[in-house]
Amino acid sequence: MTYTGRRSGRTFSIPVAYRREGDELTIPVELPDRKTWWRNFTGDGGPILVRLGGVDRAGHGTAVRGAEGVRVSVRLTPV
Repeated sequence: MTYTGRRSGRTFSIPVAYRREGDELTIPVELPDRKTWWRNFTGDGGPILVRLGGVDRAGHGTAVRGAEGVRVSVRLTPV
């Protein structure tokens, strides 16, 4: 996935695991207290680019912290 840091304005690309259901992705955040990338998607969330099957897909990611931990929910932009 590729995203732009809210504070730095820098672009970052990192590998992530995800679960896909149609145009919805769920990215679990392992050890969220040790990572900061997911915080770019808190509140109203933000734009995200995900490479699926060799094709870049744009979307909007929103971080959710719950009893099961932290995950980023991504709604892909229709093709």
